Amino acid sequence: MSIESHYKSDAIIYPSKEFCEQATVNSNALHEKASKDRLEFWDFQANKLTWYEKWDKTLQWDRPFSKWFVNGKLNASYNCVDRHLDYYATKRAIIWRGEKGEEITLTYEQLHIKVCQYAQMLSVRCNVKKGDRVTLYMPLVPELAIAVLACARIGAIHSVVFAGFSAQSLRERIIDSNSKCIITADGGYRRGKIIELKQIVDSALDSLELDFVENVLVFKRTNKPVSLTSGRDSYIDELLDISIDDFKPAYMDSEDPLFILYTSGTTGKPKGIVHTTGGYLTHAQYSTKAVFDLKDSDVYWCTADIGWITGHTYLVYGPLLNAGTVFMYEGTPDYPDNGIFWELIQTYKISIFYTAPTAIRLFMKWGEAVLKYYDLSSLRLLGSVGEPINPEAWMWYYTHVGNQNCPVVDTWWQTETGGVMITTLPGLDKMKPGFAGKPLPGISASLFSNEGDEIKKDGGLLSLTEPWPSMARG
Repeated sequence: MSIESHYKSDAIIYPSKEFCEQATVNSNALHEKASKDRLEFWDFQANKLTWYEKWDKTLQWDRPFSKWFVNGKLNASYNCVDRHLDYYATKRAIIWRGEKGEEITLTYEQLHIKVCQYAQMLSVRCNVKKGDRVTLYMPLVPELAIAVLACARIGAIHSVVFAGFSAQSLRERIIDSNSKCIITADGGYRRGKIIELKQIVDSALDSLELDFVENVLVFKRTNKPVSLTSGRDSYIDELLDISIDDFKPAYMDSEDPLFILYTSGTTGKPKGIVHTTGGYLTHAQYSTKAVFDLKDSDVYWCTADIGWITGHTYLVYGPLLNAGTVFMYEGTPDYPDNGIFWELIQTYKISIFYTAPTAIRLFMKWGEAVLKYYDLSSLRLLGSVGEPINPEAWMWYYTHVGNQNCPVVDTWWQTETGGVMITTLPGLDKMKPGFAGKPLPGISASLFSNEGDEIKKDGGLLSLTEPWPSMARG
């Protein structure tokens, strides 16, 4: 009998006793702490980061504008990499698998060196300063994460554009952000074909409007020759100083912008969402640990591209802030065959798997027979992100991928919120397929009628009623 035919719409599923006993959050203590004093709760979370200077005031709220951890000073790159070196230098930070089967593993010590080399290249060779914007248009390779962290290290504002976007879309984002530098690749692989990324960049820059772009840096992914504009374009490997093993991180104010990320929202026209440093990092670190129950031993795979907010928060910043081991895969779930994701989970012993309902429904279409050839016993937690997941897909995911042994965290959030707002906490909450759950501790949310009255039943308008640290600043 298929899961669809006997699924009950009122099904309630509880995490196992074994999972709850080991979970980071398995009591109501966090909820109670947040309810008692919300700002003290966020102070507690922020103090888990390393700050150069502590803040004067937790929240400055002048509706609709907020400032969090006012006058605090820190650096995102330092918090993701440097502070882990005393204890985790030899721990795997990034495990990468290319579409063609190549493998790269970077320890935290190796990641630190590479980030410093990229930071030195941007700062010294390309004259990128604090506050300058850098657009990244790259395939999903470790160098994309390295470039993101290098920008953060020197205080440059990164703007990652998904490498599937057109030259026109790229041009709009470069113009809007007034980017001084572009980082791209000679190409990228997608379903066995080469995507000519450098050519797309050249097309985007073929305009007098973009004469403010001073440098185009090209990572060699395919080793296919590309045209270089003299005085502007360079191969990255020719600019890197491999003797560099450290580069001092910039002191950044808590409210200094960390990145711009474009979302079409409801208008269809890209809007650059600005996220700042201290508040965003606080929520990224906290929510990754609480929602995904991230442990030192986990191998964590978020299948999103870094070009989306999910990739920013839960592929780069959140896991690395927690000294996690991140798995990255360059390819798609259907190439070279429909079993590639399950092969990767088996090979790399993935324990946390975070993907989109669209992918889950694709897996359902292919059928559970594909799964029987692979050992998925390393999995202990599953996640869903990007859109509502229908109950049937939730149950299929829970039953066939998680073997009815892995809690499913159905996460609701968006680019503007910076991180997860509503979900189940896997070691604490019961799960109902198709329902995301409750607000995270520290997040205030209510339902309202069209007339503005608060309601206590299903339906209504969801309102986030109090500011939170990772909310968009503009």
